[in-house]
Amino acid sequence: MMKAIYTLQNIQLSRGTTFTLQVERLELMGGGIYALSGPNGAGKSTLLGVMAMLMLPDSGALHFAGKMVCGKISERKKLRRQITLVEQTPYMFEGNVFQNLAFGLRLRGTRGNQQRRLIVQALEDVGLGGFDGRNVRELSRGETQRVALARALVLRPKVLLLDEPTVNIDDKRVSAFEELLIKLSQQGMTIVFSTHDPDQPGRLGAEVIRLREGWVEDAPERGLSPA
Repeated sequence: MMKAIYTLQNIQLSRGTTFTLQVERLELMGGGIYALSGPNGAGKSTLLGVMAMLMLPDSGALHFAGKMVCGKISERKKLRRQITLVEQTPYMFEGNVFQNLAFGLRLRGTRGNQQRRLIVQALEDVGLGGFDGRNVRELSRGETQRVALARALVLRPKVLLLDEPTVNIDDKRVSAFEELLIKLSQQGMTIVFSTHDPDQPGRLGAEVIRLREGWVEDAPERGLSPA
């Protein structure tokens, strides 16, 4: 039986004077695929930031894997090691692709042959086998997006958060990308992604979380496969 990985209750987070994210109650189950849907400015990226624990709510309760997320930085750091966020325009460190993927692994004490094995596998998973020596300045926008995904996957997170993950990926590669997300979910990883593609949740069998003007409109609903 799946357990809740996230529970948000009476969440409010104001950004500036004109926008407030408001979540009355939202529960996401471990190993599920969830799509955040809504117009620009609806709060999708802000909700991802809350789930990534990069933003603390002004009020309300956020639970992750059964634990209350509090303001104590040391406690949040422990929980955040299980979560990776890939932003729509990811930042690349100077150097090559291998160095970018190795950064997080070094922080976790993974080095040598094991580090190389994990990096090679992650690059193959995103269709970039052999790119480890490529300078990041030589990458296209789509390749940069896939390197960022590989950099997330190499850490083997419990939760993968994706902000418009296919917006810069060539149409021919979107299908393989979506198949990878399904495979990761089947392996137990929780996937939460934002999208403007109305058909994408159905292709992934994702549950849809709709946002409008900062409000989560209703409980997640199962996406329908396009006819």
